[in-house]
Amino acid sequence: MNTNSNVYTIVYASVMVVIVAFILAFTSAALKPVQNKNVELDKMKQILHALNIDTKGQNAEAVYKKYVKADKVLNVNGEIVAESGGFAINMATEMGKPDAERQLPIYFCDVDGQTKYVVPLSGAGLWGPIWGYVGLNDDKDTVYGVYFSHAGETPGLGAEISTPAFQKEFEGKKVFKDGQVALAVEKFGKVTDPVYQVDGISGGTITSKGVDAMIKDCLVLYDKFLTNKTEE
Repeated sequence: MNTNSNVYTIVYASVMVVIVAFILAFTSAALKPVQNKNVELDKMKQILHALNIDTKGQNAEAVYKKYVKADKVLNVNGEIVAESGGFAINMATEMGKPDAERQLPIYFCDVDGQTKYVVPLSGAGLWGPIWGYVGLNDDKDTVYGVYFSHAGETPGLGAEISTPAFQKEFEGKKVFKDGQVALAVEKFGKVTDPVYQVDGISGGTITSKGVDAMIKDCLVLYDKFLTNKTEE
């Protein structure tokens, strides 16, 4: 075959495309288990962060198993419908479902002999998705710790929701007032009830409102479980 012909060029290019596509597909498939494991480990670290547990320099999976005793599934009536499997549920997906179809993951934890509950959150910020976890004391009404993160909020402004300084503000806050979710993020400098409210991010008003809406929209789904004070 004439290597200078158009036919040769087309055939050569086609073969190379097929080979490169095969290599990329093989590499992607080979790396998929590692990628999935990394996603799982990151989720474990986020849940532990809501329990104020630092995994730096430690085996996150081992630490997770030490503190998180069960990942149960609730329905919107606050009933436990599965004793395990909550870890595999994507809260963002569940938020888009009708109430009757929602599966609500909740994590039962033990920190220094004290029961804690961790509830996942999912919402929207200024530029994209935001998410997080709220850790509650055994009264199901007092915040023990929180974790928030984002896909692309503005550095120095909305992105501050992922900083320890902002997240620390939530510790010790109450969730419910007169049976309603009262835990809230107020406009910076506008807190009037510090029992339930925290200051939003200065200059990050829309992201702060997104966190506020996320907290309310998600926690209200768990209200029947959280306001039932009977031992589980």
